[in-house]
Amino acid sequence: MLIARSAVRLTHAQAMRRAIELAASPDVPLWPNPRVGCVLLSKRGTVIAEGYHRGAGTPHAEADALNQAGERARGAIAIVTLEPCNHTGRTGPCAQRLIDAGVSRVLYAQSDPNPIASGGAETLRAAGIEVESGLLAEESRAVNRVWSRATELQRPYVTWKFATTLDGRSAAADGTSRWISNAAARRDTHVRRAECDVIMVGTNTVAVDDPSLTVRDADDLPAAVQPLRVVVGERALPVHAKVFDDAAPTLVMATHDPAMVLEHLWRMEKRHVFLEGGPTLAAAFAAAGLIDEIVTYVAPMLLGAGRNAVADLGISTIADALRPTVVDIAIIESADEQPCVRLVMETS
Repeated sequence: MLIARSAVRLTHAQAMRRAIELAASPDVPLWPNPRVGCVLLSKRGTVIAEGYHRGAGTPHAEADALNQAGERARGAIAIVTLEPCNHTGRTGPCAQRLIDAGVSRVLYAQSDPNPIASGGAETLRAAGIEVESGLLAEESRAVNRVWSRATELQRPYVTWKFATTLDGRSAAADGTSRWISNAAARRDTHVRRAECDVIMVGTNTVAVDDPSLTVRDADDLPAAVQPLRVVVGERALPVHAKVFDDAAPTLVMATHDPAMVLEHLWRMEKRHVFLEGGPTLAAAFAAAGLIDEIVTYVAPMLLGAGRNAVADLGISTIADALRPTVVDIAIIESADEQPCVRLVMETS
């Protein structure tokens, strides 16, 4: 429910923070569209109406607010978290809606990185509307961090997740790997799965481990819409593998080309891949420069032998090492188990 604030005067920064709150509403799906909020202010700074986008096919944030405002929008100031779109998709262009409504001024935080939808600011200016950009741009981008980067890259954002021992092993010499991480780390993995629209592994992982690749293990996780399960590789798969059950949709891609996989998923409007494959698939994506984020759970354990967390990357000298930037470190504690260290890194 939107909050009535008609008697409260807001600065432009306060109105933008409110728009960011609306954009991040918990009922808004993460994919495939950006999350956007809008606040309409009178020239005195009182709130006329608020709106936010609730997912593909629903009114955009500006349209939602304008629908509520009606004639009160004439002469108003529109505060929007993302540059008003300039194209017709499932709905019409927001820039034109703002022009038709007679707003006098538009302030937006983040420029639209989508080449198809961008250009709204120029359209508004051409219609004689005052336009300003950049107010709380970083805070706004944080709401759509992955969507923004994926849109800039024109491919899905890839998060590679793995668990490893201190000496870089993902399994022991006999193939056993349950459990390197602890229960809390596994639950954390499900939280991160729920933030993605694709969970990806290779055919070998399906054949050997028979994973379900679903969001589960916690009652408060959004399991209503499961991510697409994607299996990459040319190895024949058992027909009774868990990935072929009805818990979630599954796509098998018989290729070893990571770029081709991501191109296909982009066309399917998939925006965030959670890569959980074994060392071979991970190495293919890493060598191709197609990993954007790494989440690893490091267990206080030594094996000395066994499967490496990642296969050969073709790196022969320390100078050529891949060096992701650490953005977060946390100790993941679990009852009656050794803690793990979770590292989150970005590659660019």
